[in-house]
Amino acid sequence: MTDQHWDLLKRTINGEKLTPLPVGFIVDCPWLPNWYGAKILDYFTNDQLWLSVNLKAINEFPDVMFLPGFWSEYGMCTEPSAFGARCSFPANEFPHAYKVILTPDDIDTLPTPNPRTDGLLPFMLNRLKFAQPFIEQAGHKIRFAVARGPLNIASYLMGTSEFLTLLMMDPEKAERLIKKITAFLKDWLTLQRETFPSIDGIFLLDDIIGFVGETEFKTFGLPYFKELFGTDVSVRFLHNDALCTVSAPFLPEMGVNFFNMGFEISLNELKTLTGNKVTLLGNIPPRDVLASGTPGDVSKATTELINSLQDRSRIILSCGGGMPPGVKSENIAAFLQAVKSHPTA
Repeated sequence: MTDQHWDLLKRTINGEKLTPLPVGFIVDCPWLPNWYGAKILDYFTNDQLWLSVNLKAINEFPDVMFLPGFWSEYGMCTEPSAFGARCSFPANEFPHAYKVILTPDDIDTLPTPNPRTDGLLPFMLNRLKFAQPFIEQAGHKIRFAVARGPLNIASYLMGTSEFLTLLMMDPEKAERLIKKITAFLKDWLTLQRETFPSIDGIFLLDDIIGFVGETEFKTFGLPYFKELFGTDVSVRFLHNDALCTVSAPFLPEMGVNFFNMGFEISLNELKTLTGNKVTLLGNIPPRDVLASGTPGDVSKATTELINSLQDRSRIILSCGGGMPPGVKSENIAAFLQAVKSHPTA
């Protein structure tokens, strides 16, 4: 992100009303490589190609905040790999991490990874070190320490159904697993911040908090997210595009000041649930409109979204969730044009 984008983001978080409304998209491997014309595996394994793909995106759409910006990642294999998960990388499909916890008893012997040496994490940092001078030459900086959240990682380590069952059947063992993952995440986020002093934000992604009830969320989610977000950064960013009505009222308590949700809930409803204390990133349908729709469909949905807003403070326009596969440049351009040409712009 450029200094200008970072300033716009912080001003929006602080409640300043901006005209036109800012635009941002979460972008990573589901969209970037195929949009560029490359295979996903090439994107993961060729650092120069990875850099070229990200540079093309920021150069083609300089008015968009691409979040977190130059995201060094290996899909959902990123953090599970550090715990020893076997990972599959098809040539042009999303990678997959296999379970390492086959029975709840395996939790007791699960090692806490060292992010400096374990799994794919050193490769992530080294890629960013290589790219940093080129990123800064392009007028951008590395702004976020990024990780999947503790419940999300737990679901990959033992399976989603198995983990959700564990929450109910053996809460003490589930809590032991979440504590172990949280300790690892604190170390991993700290390492990223130490490696790149330009980082002033934390970005956590965790859809599993959308699959639990309020009691379970307050027990297994809230205290650990408070611990992870409880640090001195300007932007504390959470993504959860599963159901969020249970967790949304607790976002301010979690320390979250920037939130990306699914498209099934309106921004107006989320403003009520969060007491308008959290900046919202959304919220047109990502697959059915932004990816599969025509430019006219995108323009119409974007205009309707802006017109629906009862309060335009703390809003960054986007889709509900990350940028999905298959979004064409002309649809992003239609989104931007609809924002710029809106009567309030």
